[in-house]
Amino acid sequence: MGERILITGGAGFVGSHLADALAGAGHEVVLFDDLEPQVHGESRPRPSYLDANHRLERGDIRDAEALGPVVREVDSVVHLAAMVGVGQSMYQVRRYTDVNTLGMATLLEALIANRDRVRKLVVASSMSIYGEGAYACSACGPVFPRLRPTGQLNQAQWEVRCPTCGLELQPVPTTEDKPLHPTSIYAITKRDHEEMALAFGQAYDVPAVALRFFNIYGSRQALTNPYTGVAAIFCGRMLSGQTPVIYEDGHQLRDFVHVSDVVQACCLALTRSGADYQVVNVGTGRAVSVRQVGELLARELGWTGGFEVRQKFRAGDIRHCYADISRIEALLGYTPRHQFEDGVPELVAWVAEQHGLTLPTAGEVDRQLEAYGLLR
Repeated sequence: MGERILITGGAGFVGSHLADALAGAGHEVVLFDDLEPQVHGESRPRPSYLDANHRLERGDIRDAEALGPVVREVDSVVHLAAMVGVGQSMYQVRRYTDVNTLGMATLLEALIANRDRVRKLVVASSMSIYGEGAYACSACGPVFPRLRPTGQLNQAQWEVRCPTCGLELQPVPTTEDKPLHPTSIYAITKRDHEEMALAFGQAYDVPAVALRFFNIYGSRQALTNPYTGVAAIFCGRMLSGQTPVIYEDGHQLRDFVHVSDVVQACCLALTRSGADYQVVNVGTGRAVSVRQVGELLARELGWTGGFEVRQKFRAGDIRHCYADISRIEALLGYTPRHQFEDGVPELVAWVAEQHGLTLPTAGEVDRQLEAYGLLR
């Protein structure tokens, strides 16, 4: 017999896909979501992609009176609700801290009151908490650098250098044991999420797992949110005739993980005990450059307008970070099923279906960042 599982942020990109998978496996899902206008639009409608059979409770994650009764009904919780946007978090500091950290605290107090029933807590963390990824220096060995100096970036010298000998560093897969150096308010709140969840779990003997998601892409990604993933942003701009913008030189390396693999990781964390009370990376273990992402999408869309490579940088941006997934493979039996190029047709098809949306332009996003001195 299935469980009743609460998904906070369940009407969103990842949450809705997870709800479909859990319902398909025989579980009853309860979705708690405030339908944030930046994601769902000003009228905040129930998303058309959301299965009509999924129960949706509308409410703010900080509202204990709305959240408490829902938590009392469920057996397990997947906490996805959060404000998302690295750049935006640096000028909406109070809002991000309030929604993300206080929202987590509100959920935990509801769980404490329900601690004799709740079986598992799975929380979404983020690769952003690492700051820069892991590197190797040919002279000094493993290096975990902080942000690149502003003076270096002002000269368009993009690669990370060894703080000891000055040699250019080579990126290597980032393990969960790398020291955390979050470089944005968003990243700090995601570190809060995982540390708060694990502290709660250990204190109350409730198995908790923190999943460090890398760069997620796929259908249902919000195109109206200017801080959504770069792949969806590139798609939206090409389809609307806007030239996609690339910061720095486009050779930054990231790990792009398909939403179905993120769902796989969530389901494994819920049903298996191997990662209880631990943090695990959720990615593919494969590095793809931002420029490669753009080129693959352009090929699929027939886009011939090129890219605007601005040779500018955003404060707090890192150079390279991709996942070492050996821990989640060993503990949960996770195996990524999609490489980025495999998921491109689905993403393009989803974006093409979104008719009538007013998409934020690159200029609008840049003006916001420049107004606060965050784009240089």
